[in-house]
Amino acid sequence: MSVITESSGAAADPVSAQQSMARRAVAGATVGTALEWFDFALYGVVAATIFPKLFFPSLDPTASLLASLASFWAGLAARPLGAIVCGILGDRWGRRNLMLITVSVMGVSSFLMGLLPTYQQVGIFAPILLVSLRIVQGFALGGESTGAQLMAVEHASPEHRGIYSGLLGICSPLSQILANMTLFALAGMLSAEDFESFGWRIPFLASFVLVLLGIYIRMKVSETPAFEALRKQGQQQGKQQGKRVRGANPLGTVLRHHWKTALRLTLFFCGPAALFYLIVVFSLSYLTRNLGMPKQTGFMLLMVANVCAIVGALAGGYLSDRIGRKRALLVGSFCTLVCCLIYFPILNQGSLGMTMAIMGAFLGFTQFQSGIQPVWFAESFPTEARYTGSALSYSGANLLTGGPMPIVAVALLQAFNGSPWAIVVVCGSLNVLSFLMILTSRETKGTSLEGSH
Repeated sequence: MSVITESSGAAADPVSAQQSMARRAVAGATVGTALEWFDFALYGVVAATIFPKLFFPSLDPTASLLASLASFWAGLAARPLGAIVCGILGDRWGRRNLMLITVSVMGVSSFLMGLLPTYQQVGIFAPILLVSLRIVQGFALGGESTGAQLMAVEHASPEHRGIYSGLLGICSPLSQILANMTLFALAGMLSAEDFESFGWRIPFLASFVLVLLGIYIRMKVSETPAFEALRKQGQQQGKQQGKRVRGANPLGTVLRHHWKTALRLTLFFCGPAALFYLIVVFSLSYLTRNLGMPKQTGFMLLMVANVCAIVGALAGGYLSDRIGRKRALLVGSFCTLVCCLIYFPILNQGSLGMTMAIMGAFLGFTQFQSGIQPVWFAESFPTEARYTGSALSYSGANLLTGGPMPIVAVALLQAFNGSPWAIVVVCGSLNVLSFLMILTSRETKGTSLEGSH
């Protein structure tokens, strides 16, 4: 029935129907991805606070924290594999089909994570099962993130791609808010013993219901116009040649013809990826372990910072539609560099208000760039290799710097007797590299998303 309604509406007013589908696409991409990121963000929070004790208790406190954060990185390490597999299939089968698969896999793995036994119950099998499910999560998210981005951007009109991209940029901070708000509420309602016993499991189990909602929303979205045009082109070629034409290997196309673009975009996103995980994962550990701040206060600060990140993502996408992707990214990159240099000195002051301000500014300007990333990556690759190229660049950056950043930060803090300046040097260097990659890139605003470049 809904198909008939959409078809008749499209015939009567094609522009209105296209705008309606574009809004539905960005809603499905945003909601679905935010729900998936909720599970991923939830893991990051408990990995820094609860999991060291429950799954790695045989180690000393620092080694236990490092092992727990390493399990967090394992999920990010699996993302490039998910990006390659889902990217190839997404460039062959379509964006919509892959999005339905990845959100389903993510939901099942998160639900099972909520049922895991602890180290005290099954010994070494507990961390093995934890890491295994984490890898499945990362694999699914590796394909999901880019698929959702392309679903929304390829449906959008050229003049509105940036703001749609910014809407996608709110997924991660929105999920961080939901994850921290959930844990904040549970920690307030339950005793410390009950929270460690079963309280942390509740959001993992409940997230499965939310993922079902994401599947329902995505079922209402059609395939993107860019992919449909590519499919029709292949069918026409097949008719002319009297046989079915098999499309080129998307991975081979990226590696042969677009490897410089993929490498440049990967190195660019190494900066924002590292800074994001430094703030949302390591900072909670630093505030509670090194500065003696209560966990609930740390959760509250992260929630406020992620509200600023939502504003930053929307502002980045909007500004990129006005002044271009490149110039907007340069603004965001410069501001994150300034925040990086003053971040830890302000945290060490112990002022709640100043801590809230610097965390909000730092994460806000970091997500300012992430709000532009979806549209910039999409406009940098041709349709037949867009999913693969974008996914490789995005997941590759998270593998190289995003996942390892909390582990590197803990190790550097330990090696330099609690001084954070080595962390500042590493993050500042990555930020400078990111700035240089933006400078050497071309402006993509106005690029056609249909056909080859």
